[in-house]
Amino acid sequence: MPRPVHFEIHAENPQRAIDFYTKLFGWQFSQWGGESYWLVKTGEQGTPGIDGGLLPRRGPAPAEMAAVNAFVCTVDVADVDAMVQKVTTSGGTIALPKMAVPTVGWLAYGKDTEGNLFGMMQMDEKAG
Repeated sequence: MPRPVHFEIHAENPQRAIDFYTKLFGWQFSQWGGESYWLVKTGEQGTPGIDGGLLPRRGPAPAEMAAVNAFVCTVDVADVDAMVQKVTTSGGTIALPKMAVPTVGWLAYGKDTEGNLFGMMQMDEKAG
């Protein structure tokens, strides 16, 4: 069955978004050739997860309080409470406070500096 192998973050201000995700998750960014496109390394090869890209947004920014009309990428984190705090100190906001996903873990949604929604999941089968 097909699985996602790459994601892209669209940003009004790519450097601001790079700074946010570097501070929040420690991701590494490298510009691809001379293009306005950055490769995103989210972890070491051979570990679960995927890498992605970041590029300038070419359309309107996500509207505040609008329904999600795209994929929401969720990042595996060790401590969702700590990451919720870090989102706000890194320049983002919390869109959905921490909630239990029974038998799976603890989930919270954040918004990056560009208005993009993302999830953070702390795995915990006792959640709920």
